[in-house]
Amino acid sequence: MKPRSRKRAIRPMAGKKKPRVSGGGGGGGDSFFESDTKQRGRRSRKDDDLESIESDDDLADLDVGQEEEDEGEGVPEETADEKRVRVAKEHLERIRAIAKRVEEEEEEEEDEEEGRDEREGKRDSLVAEILQKEQLEESGRVRRYIASRVSSPEPADEFRLLVKHRQSVTAVALAEDDSRGFSASKDGVILHWDIETGKSEKYLWPSEDVLVSHYAKSLQNPARKRSKNVLALAVSSDGRYLASGGLDRHVHLWDTRTRQHLQAFHGHRGPISCLTFRQGTSQLFSGSFDRTIKLWNAEDRTHMDNLFGHQSEILTIDCLRRERLLTVGRDRTMRLWKVPEESQLVFRAPASSLECCCFINDNEFLSGSDDGSIELWSVMRKKPTHLIKNAHAPSLSSNDFSYKEDETIMSNGGNMENDRHGDANCSSAHLWVSSVAVCRGSDLAASGAANGVVRLWAVESDNKGIQPLFSYSLAGFINSLAFAKSARFLVAGVGQEPRLGRWGHVRNARNGVVIHPIRLKEDRTTIL
Repeated sequence: MKPRSRKRAIRPMAGKKKPRVSGGGGGGGDSFFESDTKQRGRRSRKDDDLESIESDDDLADLDVGQEEEDEGEGVPEETADEKRVRVAKEHLERIRAIAKRVEEEEEEEEDEEEGRDEREGKRDSLVAEILQKEQLEESGRVRRYIASRVSSPEPADEFRLLVKHRQSVTAVALAEDDSRGFSASKDGVILHWDIETGKSEKYLWPSEDVLVSHYAKSLQNPARKRSKNVLALAVSSDGRYLASGGLDRHVHLWDTRTRQHLQAFHGHRGPISCLTFRQGTSQLFSGSFDRTIKLWNAEDRTHMDNLFGHQSEILTIDCLRRERLLTVGRDRTMRLWKVPEESQLVFRAPASSLECCCFINDNEFLSGSDDGSIELWSVMRKKPTHLIKNAHAPSLSSNDFSYKEDETIMSNGGNMENDRHGDANCSSAHLWVSSVAVCRGSDLAASGAANGVVRLWAVESDNKGIQPLFSYSLAGFINSLAFAKSARFLVAGVGQEPRLGRWGHVRNARNGVVIHPIRLKEDRTTIL
């Protein structure tokens, strides 16, 4: 498939200057904390009218499509703006239908002589309330208090094997609707599976000639085979695109509907270690061992920008709806990037090397370290606001957490000896926090290591700290974690070996994707 010639007028790839670096403190005059300004180089919205790619939503109305075919080829295609208007009207009609049903239920208990105008006014108010709640949830301004609703796991609750892989799973990703997921392993196998049934379908790698025709760089030594070891996966918010990256130094783009390879993005000079889509867009960010971050547009199949700053390999990357990136590298730093302004905040680990990270919201984030600690960070502080040492120590395996704060949890960057809760039967490599995840827009988090458990945590509001909840038994290296958006289950990618190497081995682990149910009580939300 030939890429489109149209490109965004952002900044050239060559000769890119390094972004401006700011300290991690909360200085009031720092432009980093100002509200987002108009972004430079954005293309005009009129460009969206140049081409409209058909999606599953376009095929929903079969009758209309058949009529257009009967009328002939002279019917103009629907533009991107017209499609957005149509989708918005359909969504509004669905909301109105919901509001009408609620109104009908309430009418049974109210006076039947109530005026029509008053009933319509109540319906409109209910529609506005539902739309406002949806908008706040999407923008991240609503904090869902899920941690306090998590019930204790019952004896029958345990991790269930969903998909089996031949080698260690390196990455898992879930679609927005929580109905399907994706996983990849060191042997290059990418699977697409159903949450309910566990039925899986395999993505087939195209031949070398096809990869080259999809703009992959040719092998320098034709006698050698291209590595298919996959280290990272990311799925777009609309579920149309799946991105994969690994040791071949290419970002591969796949169509999730047909499982066909679309394009290979080249440009990185090292293995692709992490990928993420910006929520609600087709913007794709990739991090590599070459210490750079690249921005791609999956819709236009183009390279858009480069970000420089890390002094060593980049390990993890995360992004929410705003154009802010969170990255962790082996240079012992975590960086928060504000992409349009080309600025970054640098956060340094107290005494260890950070391994993984994820956003809680735009102002808070969570990280895990190779010394077994978990850190809670705020955009206003240079050091962690809360730190838990030995988060996966064997002595913390009980579901009944009753620790004193001065024994296991140290606030405001406090220090503690790493071997205080150590165990001779569990090496420090197995206590290495290899993955963290947060249920989007909530206070529920999870962490994984290789000591046989996955831990759930409650992230308290206003940077007050992290409190342990429950532990789920799971053998192996927990290389990737993903929460369902509904918080009804947790998915983990497990392997006998760690994601980025072979320095450890857990013989009794099963390579594959496992799922654990989460039992919740009634819902409660608040506007931040």
